[in-house]
Amino acid sequence: MTTYAALLRGINVGGSRKLPMAELRTLLAGLGHAGVRTHLQSGQAVFSTDRGDEESLAAELTQAIEERFGFRVDVLVRDHGYLKAVAEACPFPAAELAARQLHVTYFSAPPTPERFAQIDPEAHLPEEFRLGERCLYLYAPEGLGRSKLAEALSRPRITKGLIATTRNWNTVLKLVELTAPEG
Repeated sequence: MTTYAALLRGINVGGSRKLPMAELRTLLAGLGHAGVRTHLQSGQAVFSTDRGDEESLAAELTQAIEERFGFRVDVLVRDHGYLKAVAEACPFPAAELAARQLHVTYFSAPPTPERFAQIDPEAHLPEEFRLGERCLYLYAPEGLGRSKLAEALSRPRITKGLIATTRNWNTVLKLVELTAPEG
């Protein structure tokens, strides 16, 4: 069996698109997945299965959520190997930074550098970003809520056609831990 993390975008934020984690766990178990757990209230679930791949599992969960809760949620599913590789490839000194300063945006497909050509990196310093494997690393010294670069990176012309969901560094590391093989 492979253990995966499901990353749900935009749920339980600002009182809308409520999706209780207990109900998400029940839904995932009902789809035949084992070892179902959730992390926080902001849309992370971990489960194990011996069928499907990341894309088919994400599509299955997206459809099940829409049928059960009546709204569509973008879902990315990633396995432990990918999540670990993303954490290990961080181009910023993660151990020296507060978790609120470092974020990873996971994408449904590799983002091309051309998508980011209109962003002037110098104009956003000391904030910085780097592209990774189906992800983007963001260093925002004042946190995500105050980040002008994060705002620029989330514009529709950059994310068009992609599912994109962002997690802080603590969550990035926790997902690596939660999806790690036991033993």
